[in-house]
Amino acid sequence: MTAIATRLEAPGDEAAIEALTHAAFHSSPQSDGSEAEIIHRLRQDGDLVLSFVAENMDQAIVGHIAFSPVTISDGTRGWFGLAPVSVIPLRQRAGIGSTLIEKGLAHLKRIGAGGCVVLGDPDYYGRFGFTHDPGLNYPGPPAKFFQRIVFKDPAPHGIVRYAKAFD
Repeated sequence: MTAIATRLEAPGDEAAIEALTHAAFHSSPQSDGSEAEIIHRLRQDGDLVLSFVAENMDQAIVGHIAFSPVTISDGTRGWFGLAPVSVIPLRQRAGIGSTLIEKGLAHLKRIGAGGCVVLGDPDYYGRFGFTHDPGLNYPGPPAKFFQRIVFKDPAPHGIVRYAKAFD
């Protein structure tokens, strides 16, 4: 595997992140094609609180991950949603997405986040400590795909709502 470096998104990365996100989700059956627009709206609304990129040795952006605040009906604060995570198609399944997820979760812990939620494959996200909690709900998709990781107890209970960019 070629060396990959991760860093926070910097001004000027927006076009590369958009192109990467379109390419990453282009043939995904779970995608409605809105992922790049969601990132744009998160950035516009000030809700893109954490955005990491992965670069190859030529400093080309080959991966991206976004985290934004979520609200929980029980009033718990300090929780975030992971979405989307994108890797250029030729480099998928090479550990870039995993590296970005691990880096992002570690950063959230360092800044004192209570936890993080994700909507995705339980087998994949379970590797990072995400689990389904029947007390924490996201209406719509099958419940088993909505998972959380708790950094600080107590775990919240209620209905989760992502930033308005996801509406």
